[in-house]
Amino acid sequence: MAPLTPIEELRHSAAHVLGAAVLRLFPEAQLDVGPAVENGFYYDFGLDHKFTSEDLEKIEAEMKKIAKENQKFEFTEVSREEAEKLVAETPYLREFKPSRLADIPEGEKITFYRNGEFVDLCRGPHVRYTSQIKAFKLMSVAGAYHRGNENNKQLQRIYGVAFASKAELDEYLHNLDEAKKRDHRKLGRELKLFHIDEDVGQGLILWTPNGAIVRQELQTFISEQLFRQDYKQVFTPNIGNLNLYRTSGHFPYYRESQFTPVIDQEQIEKLATEGKSCGDLANLLTAGQLDGFLLKPMNCPHHIKIFASQPHSYRDLPVRLAEFGTVYRWEQSGELNGLTRVRGFTQDDGHLFCTEDQIAQEVLGCLELVKIILSTLGMTNYTVRVGLRDPESSKYIGKAENWEKAENACRTAAATLGVPVSEEKGEAAFYGPKIDFVVKDVLGRGWQLGTVQVDFNLPERFKLEYTGADNKPCRPVMIHRAPFGSMERFVGILIEHFAGDFPTWLAPEQVRILPLNDSLVPAAREMRETLKSKGIRASVDEHSDKLGAKIRRAELEKVPHMLVLGAKEMEAGLVNVRSRADKSLEGSCSLQEFIDKLLPIIKERRLSPDAPLAKKPQ
Repeated sequence: MAPLTPIEELRHSAAHVLGAAVLRLFPEAQLDVGPAVENGFYYDFGLDHKFTSEDLEKIEAEMKKIAKENQKFEFTEVSREEAEKLVAETPYLREFKPSRLADIPEGEKITFYRNGEFVDLCRGPHVRYTSQIKAFKLMSVAGAYHRGNENNKQLQRIYGVAFASKAELDEYLHNLDEAKKRDHRKLGRELKLFHIDEDVGQGLILWTPNGAIVRQELQTFISEQLFRQDYKQVFTPNIGNLNLYRTSGHFPYYRESQFTPVIDQEQIEKLATEGKSCGDLANLLTAGQLDGFLLKPMNCPHHIKIFASQPHSYRDLPVRLAEFGTVYRWEQSGELNGLTRVRGFTQDDGHLFCTEDQIAQEVLGCLELVKIILSTLGMTNYTVRVGLRDPESSKYIGKAENWEKAENACRTAAATLGVPVSEEKGEAAFYGPKIDFVVKDVLGRGWQLGTVQVDFNLPERFKLEYTGADNKPCRPVMIHRAPFGSMERFVGILIEHFAGDFPTWLAPEQVRILPLNDSLVPAAREMRETLKSKGIRASVDEHSDKLGAKIRRAELEKVPHMLVLGAKEMEAGLVNVRSRADKSLEGSCSLQEFIDKLLPIIKERRLSPDAPLAKKPQ
């Protein structure tokens, strides 16, 4: 077990203070475990009383008292016999701690930590005094099972957060509140971006017109980049023969994360006459003795078959194929989460088939594509994670020497990015190592986005070939890459990153015209048609409301630019411009002047205007 960092020591100490506070208020409580976790700590309690939000307030107040008492954390090393006696004699340790004590191997030291009247079986270490625990807050109560086993007694888990300073705690709580406001599920409903309907199915996204615009703009953006890098667009079906995924390794190795295969009716009728049960069908599928179709879990086997459909020379390589391909994964219902965890999603998938000598250049090209996308969207705070195989694991396929070549290629390419790089053993795909971009959004939350993978193994499994310079058959290397990853997940992250305030080029509605009265609506409609003829997404607010109400509605619906049209402006051929970046009226200009300034912002995909789009009157 890795030693605790200073902040983990503080958070683990806060858990002990939580346990002490609960026992002061609820002496009949039983203690299970209380570790430090990311940003904080928790403790599991066995107690018939159900903790309420009012209880959390009282417990937190008691924790503050204990912190002020400046109790010293003291440890005692004891023999196993002494430990068993202390657990048996301490009421709140009796129920769960014996099993924890039994987990400690023979010969390993057994320690208890005490602060004030509170003592607990614990490896430690802790801070020296409870007064060092100053910036903390209890957050919630959840259910948990002893030892994580649902067959065991259900407990209550109290979560808290703790930081080294009050400023850090305040920042965390502020970001937490901001994250609730930015929740893509909430904003998705308010901005009418997507819908999830129980009649369609959990985890299956219905893209509404506004969300479809955002998705299409992203696809157009990356398609332009793919054209520049000489990718060829392909389309493949949403299902494939089960044997295709047996060859690739996706079935049966990842069977639990895939939808149940579809067996053709003739086979089912034949097996039924033989008295086969559903269990027999499952066993026959796993053993490869039954054919059928599978909802596509990955696009790569289909792209492999496209490459293999015609002969290739070394002069043809690299071959770069790209597809916005929809795939399907079976996710547990409790793990589904808006757009970020779904059962059907579209990948901006690409597969490159190249020679070994071309690997370095092609991987760098893939990384450059990811960098272009992230910089355009202002997501420039990122690190890189290189996922390597674990030689001790049986999940990986292929020869060790090929893995070594692929891993070295990923390491070398990642080192060129000039950002922090970490290596994670056991995080490779089953067919090859990968480079993942971990991007921090405006709230500092990390998201794994673009990925690039080097693969010697699927070309081997599918016996892919090209003709080399010596006129002999050679095996290509395959590179998988997906800069967005999942379109659904990427849009969900963008919604939260921008808080729904998309840059103008991504906004479903880019301009809204606000006529001051009903008589100006026809002129506003003409302006809308002029804007639309230039490719600008525009609408007219035809409600008979006052201007303030119209402005407020446009702001709530996150429209980047508003054009206020009054009678004087119409006579002078002008509009008053109000942009999201400037809450006050920027000034007036002709419609054509506004268009001339707005179009470059859209075309160049700028995050915001560099300057007001209209001049204030002198």
